[in-house]
Amino acid sequence: MTKAETIIGLGFGANIGDSAGAVAAAIRAVEARGVARLVAVSSLWRTQPWGRTDQPAFANACALAATKLDPHPLLTSLQDIERDMGRVRAERWGPRAIDIDILFYGDARIDDPDLVLPHREMLRRGFVLAPLAEIAPGRRIGETIVRDALTAVDRSGLTIEAQGPDWVRARSPFNASSRRSSDPA
Repeated sequence: MTKAETIIGLGFGANIGDSAGAVAAAIRAVEARGVARLVAVSSLWRTQPWGRTDQPAFANACALAATKLDPHPLLTSLQDIERDMGRVRAERWGPRAIDIDILFYGDARIDDPDLVLPHREMLRRGFVLAPLAEIAPGRRIGETIVRDALTAVDRSGLTIEAQGPDWVRARSPFNASSRRSSDPA
């Protein structure tokens, strides 16, 4: 029996070097590596840092995708992409070569030491909600609808750098060997 696909939400961010190129490369890698089939991709957003604010602005985007992987193998596959792109986990909320978060996995609720779904901070972060609202405005996360959550958060410092999904294919190839960072967990 073939496992059915589950719709997932992914958040991408980077703020070291060609951050927009890194986000585009990570989105492409999700599909190229067979981790998931892309269903929708948001615009590319430029956002101010969150948590630790004395660092460069971030490039952020979200994607909806369909996967046959269970949640923990999905997490491992995404962490493999991050590692291959130069992510080193060292400083929470610090600069990063790439960050890929699972925002939701269907309607699954998971709370264990390795994975919390839906993502515990997503409904408080404008840099997640703004791009997610472009591609899944009516998505329900628990009792909250994404577009409603967006109206309740600070959206200052959020700007669209590239409108629509075509920016992902238009970005030049990312070279992971040119970037290394001390990234937070």
